[in-house]
Amino acid sequence: MSERSNKPVIIWLISGAILVASMVIIGGITRLTHSGLSMVDWHLFMGAIPPTTEAEWQATFDQYKNFPEYQKLNFEFSVEDFKSIFWWEYIHRVLGRVVGIVFIIPFTIFLFQRRFDKATIIKLLILLGLGAFQGFLGWYMVKSGLVNEPSVSHYRLAAHLTTAFIICGYIVWIILDMVDSKPRFISLKSSNWVFITITIAILVQIVYGAFVAGLKAGFFYPTFPLMGGQLTPDQISVAYSSEGISSLFNDITTVQYIHRWLGILVLLMILGARFIFRKSMLPEDRKPLDWLTIIVILQVALGIITLILGVPLVPAVLHQAVALLLFLVAIWNVHRFRNRHSPVTI
Repeated sequence: MSERSNKPVIIWLISGAILVASMVIIGGITRLTHSGLSMVDWHLFMGAIPPTTEAEWQATFDQYKNFPEYQKLNFEFSVEDFKSIFWWEYIHRVLGRVVGIVFIIPFTIFLFQRRFDKATIIKLLILLGLGAFQGFLGWYMVKSGLVNEPSVSHYRLAAHLTTAFIICGYIVWIILDMVDSKPRFISLKSSNWVFITITIAILVQIVYGAFVAGLKAGFFYPTFPLMGGQLTPDQISVAYSSEGISSLFNDITTVQYIHRWLGILVLLMILGARFIFRKSMLPEDRKPLDWLTIIVILQVALGIITLILGVPLVPAVLHQAVALLLFLVAIWNVHRFRNRHSPVTI
């Protein structure tokens, strides 16, 4: 594709990335406001219009009464209470439809205009497949909270959230391929594996963040660095003795412990990469690493603030949003220092 033909495609992909990021943020608000199980029925092509009359609201509320969240938690809710949790989930699901439309329609138009080469078509088909899979994961996650217990599986939540991050990161990678496609020399040949490792560590940390959210582990041990007056709580060894390796994924104390210290490890990895590589970098190669450093410091600070304050809405949502930004900037670093054109060795 020529640079001229790239421009509308790049604008389209940037718009898509912004929409996916908005989905992540609104999904976080939906979870934190306990709105995610308020819509117990959803049709892909029908039912996009919300209740508009009192009779329709009552009918929707009566349907909600048949499920565990009302029966076990919200049995004192009135219709007005129900409306307060309905809207965030409704916006989240409608935005999901908008994302699908924004990707599919322009893709079809650009395809007929022959703006894509074969390699780009394959990348975009993978992207569309990931989007469809993400929609399935959203339904699969919500379904887990409509059976016996009024809470979604933390494994399904982690899969849903992580896939959203991967989709956004993949879009950014495609954009970077378009805007940075010319062969060029980079200053460091051996640095790419460092940034790949950092990116994988960030992704694992995102998974554990979802575990913390799904298990509501963030409401426990609201102190840092100690947990219950200990640096390493006794509960971790107790849980491991009784549950084995599954405690690493299911025990509230263990999951929160891993999440908080993996975050510190990511911080140290990025600071270490900056210390080792920055002086040897070409000036134009320093910006991605500088941004990665700034954002990881902000992210760790937000995590500690969110924990200490008892998971209030605004810091918690910012923590999730900055996690996405950190992941995307890590992708930027991996793309910048990939070994495709690296004749200079260290």
